[in-house]
Parts: sequence; C-alpha cells; structure tokens
Amino acid sequence: MQTRKESIESLRREILDLQGLGSRPCGERLPISLGPVLDSMPGRVFPTGAVHEFLSPTPMAAAASSGFISAIAGVLMQSRKPCIWVSMHRTLFPPGVKGFGLDPDQIIFIDAAREKEALWAAEEALKCEAIGAVIAEIRELDFTQSRRLQLAVETSRTTGFIHRIYPRSIRPTACVSRWQIRPAASQISDGLPGIGFARWQVELLKIRNGRPGRWQVEWNENAFHVIHEHVRRVSSPVLKTGAA
Repeated sequence: MQTRKESIESLRREILDLQGLGSRPCGERLPISLGPVLDSMPGRVFPTGAVHEFLSPTPMAAAASSGFISAIAGVLMQSRKPCIWVSMHRTLFPPGVKGFGLDPDQIIFIDAAREKEALWAAEEALKCEAIGAVIAEIRELDFTQSRRLQLAVETSRTTGFIHRIYPRSIRPTACVSRWQIRPAASQISDGLPGIGFARWQVELLKIRNGRPGRWQVEWNENAFHVIHEHVRRVSSPVLKTGAA
C-alpha cells in the first residue's frame, strides 16, 4: 500500500504526463542535451508535445532565436517527420539551418499574408501527428490563441515553437515555456582564422512546473554546450519599440 507521500508523487507524475511534461521511457526520450538547462525543466527532460514561446525584440535576437530553435527542431526531425515553418516575412536562408542539424529538405515553408492566417496555419499543422515540429513566426499572441495551440498538441503530441518577432506587448499565455535568446560573442580556439561556434545568451523566463534560469550556450559539433550559468534571478524580457 502506498504511503501518502508516494501517492502524491505518483499523482504528480500522472499530471505531468497528461501535460506532456513527464519523463518518458528511455526508449522514447529525445536526446536534446542541454546540460544544466535541463535542471530547470520538469523531469530534467525538454518538454515535447507542447508549445514553446520565444521573444525576439531585435533583428539580432530573432536570428539567434532562429538558430537555437533550429538546433532543437533538428533533434525532433530525427524521426524523419517534416517540419512546418510558418511566417509572413520569411528571411530565413534554408541552407543555413543545416549547420544546426536541421535538414532544409525536411522543412515545408508556408508564407502567410496576414498574422491571422499564420496562426491558423500553425494551429492546423499542430493538429497533425505526422508533423515533427511546427515553427511559427508571428508578432502577437494572446491567451486564447495560445490555448488553442496548446490544445492542438495535447492530442497530436507535435511540438510547437511560437517565435514572436518584435512583439508589442507581453501577456500571459498557455505556452509551456517562454524564452528569450540573444547572440553572444564566440571564441576562436588555437588562434585559427575565421569565426567561432555560435553562442547564445539563453534566458528561460518561465516554464510550467520548472524554474527560470539563464545560461550561455554554444552549438558545437551538433550539440549544445553550456559555457556559463548565471545564478542570479532572470530579468524581465526586454522589448524595444519602433522595430518593424
């Protein structure tokens, strides 16, 4: 017979599993190796079958977020399922994502004329079990819209990335997590010419059943490497007005 503590822990695991945040069997876990970043996540596992929100107030942040999202999506694409990339003003250079482990041949691009159409396309794609990941570049997202997206993935188990470029305001959403990615200076080893590996200042602003944090992360040899972990409290997301 279970003790009260064991019953509570069992119930907690069941709730996390229903939310897509529980620990999967070893054979089903995706090798998204984020090192200490995973310590902030429920069950030390990156939540799949969920919707994640990314905030990019500047062009540099948008480029950094696209690289970081591509690296995670590249792991999800190992199942050879296609990736849907929805945007209104596509600036992504498809061959560039190959350096982050995402095969551009697996991406289906959808160019929407309006944000309402982009959200509709993202929602419909998230309902499809045959899709590995959905990345949507939009500007605004309210709670009702985000709730519709989250409800879609709870059945399909598809993973969604809502990349909000130049958001005007930040409001509560139903997304499992909220991130802000900024570029960080790379370092060249052994005095070699050229540029170093991509580095990001990664801020996990919120995560359901987890805790925020900030890290400097490098993408090297198709893997994430945490260079530095900031232990101080995560700051509020920064928005710059006037971006277009």
